[in-house]
Amino acid sequence: MEEPFSAWREGAPYYVPLLVLGVALLAILMPHGARVYLALPVLLAGVAVLCFFRDPHRVVSAAPSEFVSPADGTVVAVEDLDDTPYYDGPCRRVSIFLSVLSVHVNRAPYDGVVRKVEYKPGRYKNAMNPASSQVNESNAVWLDTLQARVTVRQISGAVARRIVCKTSVGDSLRKGEKFGMIKLGSRTELYLPNTAEIRVSVNDRVRAGATVLGRFPGTQDKSGE
Repeated sequence: MEEPFSAWREGAPYYVPLLVLGVALLAILMPHGARVYLALPVLLAGVAVLCFFRDPHRVVSAAPSEFVSPADGTVVAVEDLDDTPYYDGPCRRVSIFLSVLSVHVNRAPYDGVVRKVEYKPGRYKNAMNPASSQVNESNAVWLDTLQARVTVRQISGAVARRIVCKTSVGDSLRKGEKFGMIKLGSRTELYLPNTAEIRVSVNDRVRAGATVLGRFPGTQDKSGE
């Protein structure tokens, strides 16, 4: 990518006008003893939007054999698939639900080169509904890694109406590197080879870049694992 992705920058057109308007209303109302509380809804809305676009720093400490979560949220499914449009052959899929309160930045699960990016328009079903994987708006990023092919799929939810993906074919992504986000409630899916060892279970809470989802077998770590 030409420049690192920043959710703060992505969200600025949404929260900056609200915060500026709220402060301006306070400045106008306070000197005249007017009802300053009239400015509070605007300020609170600005703070709420700012919090949604928060972009916390994450330390990626996973071992070389380990892959990390591509999103914050709750694991809602760990499945073995015989066939899917988003992977070549049998695979394992880890599905993560992001609530409105989650950090919505997506990160690369493993070092790799982007082989393909495919956006599909669709509906906006609740992302907790498994059917959302089939019919909702989505964007899939295929990664070629030294271990195997990996796909990260961003899926819109009932509230989310825009997927942001700043990477493109040929880009090299590092494990834990930010490449986009999904605005408001949504779902992120990770497709892996069927030999991948998954270390999370349904209902586990995960954090993008920080939580180890599993490992590729046969890869030697520095510790000699």
